[in-house]
Amino acid sequence: TNTNNIMNMTSSKKFALITGGSRRIGAAICRNLHKAGIDIMIHYRNSKEDAITLQKELNNIREDSACLVQANLLEFESYEYIIKEMISSFGNIDFLINNASSFYPTKVGDISSEHWEDLISTNLKAPLFLSQFAYPYLKKNKGAIVNITDARIADPKKGYAVYSLAKSGLENLTKSLANDLGPDIRVNAVAPGAIIWPEIDSQYGRHSQEYDKKYRDEVINQSILKRLGEPADIAKAVEFLLLNAPFVTGETISVDGGRH
Repeated sequence: TNTNNIMNMTSSKKFALITGGSRRIGAAICRNLHKAGIDIMIHYRNSKEDAITLQKELNNIREDSACLVQANLLEFESYEYIIKEMISSFGNIDFLINNASSFYPTKVGDISSEHWEDLISTNLKAPLFLSQFAYPYLKKNKGAIVNITDARIADPKKGYAVYSLAKSGLENLTKSLANDLGPDIRVNAVAPGAIIWPEIDSQYGRHSQEYDKKYRDEVINQSILKRLGEPADIAKAVEFLLLNAPFVTGETISVDGGRH
C-alpha cells in the first residue's frame, strides 16, 4: 500500500509554469502555488540571481519542486522551447500563468518598431503561443490558463498606447482562448491595479517623473479601498481561478481596490 500511496501522490501532483516568475508579482504567484502543493517552473529573462534564490527557497521547502527556464519572449523559438523544458523537467503541465510583461510609456511621435515588438511580444504574443504549445498537455490534464492583464485598460493611461493595446488584446485573447480551448481547458485573467509601483528605469522609457508622491496619492485616492494592493492579492486571485473555480472561464477579475 505504501507504494500505491506514493504512486497516487505523484499522479495527483500538479505542475505550473509562471512566466516572469522570479520577482515581484510573479514570485508571489510562484510561492503561493507552491504552498498549495504545486511544483513550479520559474521562467525568467534577465533576473537570474532572483530566479536562483527563489528556486533554492522553494526546493528547501520541498525537494525537486522548482525548476528554472531562461528565455527571451521576444524570440519566437522561445515559446516552444519553454514548454519543452517544462515537459523534460516535470513530464507535464497543468497550469500556465502568463505573467511576464514589459511596461513603459510610448509617446505617439516617438514609437519605434522595437517598442512595438517588445510590448506586443511579452504581453500578447507570448501568452498566445505558449498557450498553443502547452495545449496538448493542458487538454489531457483538464488544465487551466491565467493571464495577467491590467485593470487600467478600459481607460488607457495617457502616453502608454502600445502597452494598453497589448494588454487589452490579452483580455480579448483570454475570451478567445476560453472559447477555443473549452470545455477541456479553462482560461481566465487577473487584472491588477496599483500593486507595486513600476521600477524607475526601463530599457526604453523612464517612469520616474510620473510616479512621484503626488501621483501615487492620487492613484490610491481613486480606489475605493484607499490603499495599495500587495503581490499576495494577485497571487490569491490566481490560485482561486486555477484551483477553486471549476465553473469559471473567459472571466477577468479586477484586483484593484475598486479603482475601475
